[in-house]
Amino acid sequence: MRNLIYAINLSADGCCDHTKFGGSEEMLEFHGDLMRDVDLIVYGRKTYELMIPYWPNVAKDPSSTKAEAKFAQTLTAIDKIVFSRSLKSADGNSRIVHGNLGDEVLKLKQGTGKKILTGGVSIPEQLIALGLVDEFCFVIHPVIVGEGRRLLEGTGLPENLNLKLSGSDSLKSGAVALHYSKG
Repeated sequence: MRNLIYAINLSADGCCDHTKFGGSEEMLEFHGDLMRDVDLIVYGRKTYELMIPYWPNVAKDPSSTKAEAKFAQTLTAIDKIVFSRSLKSADGNSRIVHGNLGDEVLKLKQGTGKKILTGGVSIPEQLIALGLVDEFCFVIHPVIVGEGRRLLEGTGLPENLNLKLSGSDSLKSGAVALHYSKG
C-alpha cells in the first residue's frame, strides 16, 4: 500500500499560516527533496489555487533562482488530485475529484506507485481524522508569530494519534524538520 505523507511548515508556536513567516531557498530545496519519492499530490481547492498556476509559471520564468526553478519543475511534474465542490477545471496534470474524500484517498493508497503527498490544512486535517495519513513532516521555523491558524484547530480526533519519530533534519536557517510515522 502507498504511504500518504503530510508535510507542513509551522511557526514555533504552532501557526500554520504560510503568510506569517517567509520561505527560503533552503526550504524549497528541502521540500523538493521530500518530493523525490512522491508521484501524486492531494490538494484541496484553496491550496491548489495557491500552488497552481504560481509554481508552473516560476518553472518557465528565466529569472527564477536555481532553487525556485528546481522546486517548481519537480512540483509541476507530479500528478495532482484536487478535492473540490466548486472548482470547474484544473490545469495540466491535475484532475478534480468530487467524490468522498476518505473513499477516494483509500483507493489511491491501494493503487500502485510511489508515495502520496498532501499539503495545506483542511484536506490534511480530514485525512488525519480518518486515519489515512501514514507519515508526517513538520518543519518548525524559528519564529513565534502570536496569531494565526493552528494545526488541527477545531478538528476532533477520535483519539490521540501517537507518532513515532523516524528522523529529523536541522536546517541552516534554524528550522527543524521532524519526520514521524504512525506509532
